[in-house]
Amino acid sequence: MNSDTTIEVEHLSKSFGNTKAVQDVSFSVQKGRIFGLLGPNGAGKTTTIRMINYIMPVDEGKISITGLPVSPRTQKLIGYMPEERGLYKKMKVGEQLIYLAQLKGLNVKEAKEKIRYWLGRFSALDWHQKSVGELSKGMSQKIQFIATIVHDPDIYIFDEPFSGLDPINSELLKEIIIELREQGKTILFSTHRMEQVEQMCDDICLFNNGKVVLTGNLREIKKDFGKNTVLLEFHGDGSFIDDLENVRINNRSTNFAEIRLLDSQNPQDILKTAIKHAEIHKFQLVEPSLNEIFISTVGEDNIKLQEEA
Repeated sequence: MNSDTTIEVEHLSKSFGNTKAVQDVSFSVQKGRIFGLLGPNGAGKTTTIRMINYIMPVDEGKISITGLPVSPRTQKLIGYMPEERGLYKKMKVGEQLIYLAQLKGLNVKEAKEKIRYWLGRFSALDWHQKSVGELSKGMSQKIQFIATIVHDPDIYIFDEPFSGLDPINSELLKEIIIELREQGKTILFSTHRMEQVEQMCDDICLFNNGKVVLTGNLREIKKDFGKNTVLLEFHGDGSFIDDLENVRINNRSTNFAEIRLLDSQNPQDILKTAIKHAEIHKFQLVEPSLNEIFISTVGEDNIKLQEEA
């Protein structure tokens, strides 16, 4: 194991009856980096996270945290925010956070200072006396996040941390996760919303049907895929896009299209066609989005079958 490896997952498998939730999964998470477990709902991300957190036993394979096999001891090294939130609805927010911080080893004075700081960061100081049951899903999410990070562990695991948050609070959460990395913390999180993580992740692991389909450094993965995507902004009739050959339209609105080039399609040919039919405001050749990389790796037909199942 590399001395910088914080979490090592080797040949991990888990079944529930006849369903193989996780199949021969391997990846490693390096110290001081943000690692994204990405893929559609039901791909096996949460099951993997529960095994890393020693909440669920492993069928096959092994997991180590800072070189130690997973156990109650390694649980204490981690700040874990599960996908299903677990707050006590009748307790007041302040009491709840102090109670959870004490469970993690802080004394009351330390807990109060840190809770005050984090409530301030989330513009939530006036929530102190509210009962958890009064909170919206997004507010409750913020409290759960504070409870996860308040004891300042070295490793954080967040399962779908952005669900229930509006765009402004999603940005704030991203900002804080990046700050944690800058402090040398190790962060593993899962999400099915790939567009949210492109600016954050150092490394990724793409999951599909319980298997790893792609893992590695995000920048290198994007570079390997090359600049094969055209971003086109235009004014005028966009029906010419329907007639383009050897392309896949990933994203489209009235005056915009994201076009994936297939089979060595020449971007200049697309530009010539576009100029004939519309006024072009932007024509840019870019690396594919994470979503596009996932579709390219797994195959559109495979995804359609899953959605129909």
